[in-house]
Amino acid sequence: MTGSPAPSGEYAVVVPTLGRSCLGRCLRALADADGPGPARVVVVDDRPDPSGAPLTAAVPPSLRVRTLVVPGGARGPAAARNTGWRAAGDVPWIVFLDDDVVPGPTWADDLALDLAGASVATAGITARIEVPLPADRPPTDWERNTAGLAGARWITADMVYRRRALEAAGGFDERFRRAFREDADLALRVLDAGWTLAEGRRTTTHPVRRAGRWVSVRLQAGNADDVLMSRLHGRDWWRRAGAPRGRLPGHLAVTAAGLAAAACALSGRPRAAAACLGGWLAGTTEFALARILPGPRTPDEIVTMLLTSTIVPPAAAFHWLRGHFAHRAAPPRPQRSGAAPAYPPAAGERTPS
Repeated sequence: MTGSPAPSGEYAVVVPTLGRSCLGRCLRALADADGPGPARVVVVDDRPDPSGAPLTAAVPPSLRVRTLVVPGGARGPAAARNTGWRAAGDVPWIVFLDDDVVPGPTWADDLALDLAGASVATAGITARIEVPLPADRPPTDWERNTAGLAGARWITADMVYRRRALEAAGGFDERFRRAFREDADLALRVLDAGWTLAEGRRTTTHPVRRAGRWVSVRLQAGNADDVLMSRLHGRDWWRRAGAPRGRLPGHLAVTAAGLAAAACALSGRPRAAAACLGGWLAGTTEFALARILPGPRTPDEIVTMLLTSTIVPPAAAFHWLRGHFAHRAAPPRPQRSGAAPAYPPAAGERTPS
């Protein structure tokens, strides 16, 4: 016997996690938010070694009966989210939360309003992301980087998707192994399928997590993901996704100048080597100053910026080349902008005229 359809405003929450301590804070805020709670919470344990402390200890008592912890397999956040929404049960809406965000005090009420205002063509609804920055000093380079999340479109730090849209799109592309661009890829795919995406009213805080000195170097791995995005969605995907273009062209030029200086020096052309070295030094200095001047200019921050400003350009170039090699055979996705959704609406829904 088939059960009754789930209420149209019912939702599940999916939280991928590496077992960080912030998971408990996120779930407590979710439990304490005013408004209708989730039908189910799926915590995806994506730790490489899930044999550590059980994640159920982070779940507040009021959510435990509705919470399911499932293994993610340590295949990255895109795969973990796919595991989560597929395990969430037959609910019409899936809310994706990162484990380091804090839903606001009226989050559930505001989500209910977001869902009530969705049309049958709405595939997903964004949240308003707030990144608190220090009030007593200028933000560091890392804090400014995190603050950019407040303006990111379709960010899955807090993003709700219609389950049928996820099913039709096949979920997240698991070739995106990092928490980068997998959200933009999915959004462009559902838009190309004829859906719309809306801006919601619920508010979620994304605190700045602690990061080491070399975090900006590690972030350059995202250049490989940008190559995959260009393969899949064309070279104009930046404009369609509202994504900042970044400094990759400058990083490539600075890296080329440095390599040319070394090559000229080894081949016995000192004047050419000096010219190329001057170009490398000028580009590196400009990059370092662009990061130092808006910041707090503490000795530690200045040292970090000077060190990483010499390493970031070649790291960006390396990952850009790696992306071209790794994704050289990736075929472009078909774009059907303006087309109707490729499958019928659920019972009781009407397609827009």
